[in-house]
Amino acid sequence: MTGGSSLLARRTAEALLARGDEVVMLQRGEAPIDAPQVRGDVRDADLVHRALDGCDAVVHAAAKVGIVGSWEEFRSINVDGTANVIAAARELGLSRVVYVSTPSVSHAGHSLVGALADPPVTGRTDAHYAESKAVAERLALGAASDALPVVAIRPHLVWGPGDTQLVGRIVERARAGRLALVGGGTALIDTTYIDNAASALVAALDAAIPGATCVGRAYVIANGEPRPIRELIEGILHAAGVTAEPKVVPLRVALGAGSVVEKIWARAKPDEEPPLTRFLAEQLGTAHWFDPRPARDDLGWRPTVTIDQGLAELAAWFATH
Repeated sequence: MTGGSSLLARRTAEALLARGDEVVMLQRGEAPIDAPQVRGDVRDADLVHRALDGCDAVVHAAAKVGIVGSWEEFRSINVDGTANVIAAARELGLSRVVYVSTPSVSHAGHSLVGALADPPVTGRTDAHYAESKAVAERLALGAASDALPVVAIRPHLVWGPGDTQLVGRIVERARAGRLALVGGGTALIDTTYIDNAASALVAALDAAIPGATCVGRAYVIANGEPRPIRELIEGILHAAGVTAEPKVVPLRVALGAGSVVEKIWARAKPDEEPPLTRFLAEQLGTAHWFDPRPARDDLGWRPTVTIDQGLAELAAWFATH
C-alpha cells in the first residue's frame, strides 16, 4: 500500500489486515497503523522496488493532491511515481495493481449526470492535480495485461471521521466566516463515505485477475446518493457543531473570480492554497454524479454505509475530538 499516511490508504489497510492479509505500507511519513512500514518517496525507483519485493499485489494511493505546487512537482510524484510502481510490479512479478485515481481526470467543466468513467482528459494547464492524475491513469491502465492485471478506482469526494480534505476544509472555512456556495449550492453531487471507498479498493484488489472484465478499466466509486451540495455541507457542519450561513456566489462570478485569484496567488503567495480557482468553481457549481452499475457488476461492490449513517459517525467523532 503506497501513500499509507492518507486516510483512504490507512482505512483500506485496516480492512485488509482485519480479514487476515499481510500489508506493507510505503509513505514519506509515519502511518498510524500496526504494519511494517517503509518510509520514502515513490519517486525513488530503488526504494519502490525494495518496498514491493515479496508482495503479491499493490494498491497505489500515493499522490500529491491539492492545487498548490508546480506542474513539475505534480508530474514527478503522480506520473513518475506511478511509472516506478508499475515497473517494480512487472519486474517482481506481482499479480495485480490497483491504481487510486480521481473522477476529476474526466471532468471537463460541464455537468456529469449519471455519467460513466469516461476516458481521462489531458492537455489541461489550469489543474495540475487533475492533469497529472489523468496522465498517470493512462500510464497505469496502459500497462494492464494478463501478466499484470491493473484496475483504476476513482473514489468520488471521500469523507469521514478524521478527514482533513473535504470535511476539514469545510469546517475550517465555516468557522472563519469564509464559506461560500457556488451557484447557491444546488448542484447535485455524489460523495463517498470513507468505509465505502476502502471496501471498493479491496473489491478491486480481489477482482483484478487475468481475463476479468475490470482489467484495464477505470471505475468511479460513490455512495450512489446524489444530493445538493448545500445539503451535504449543512450535514457536515451540523455534525461538527458549527453554525454558519455560507455566502452565495453565482457560478459565472465564481468562474471569473477563480481565474483572477489563481493568477494573483501564483505570483503573490505561491506556497499557499488560493481560496478559489476556476477549476474549483467548476467542481462546486456543476452537477457530478455517476452510474454505480459498472462497479457493482464488474467488481461485485456496493456501498454499505449511507450518507446519513456516515454523518452520524462523523458527529460521534467530532464529539470526542
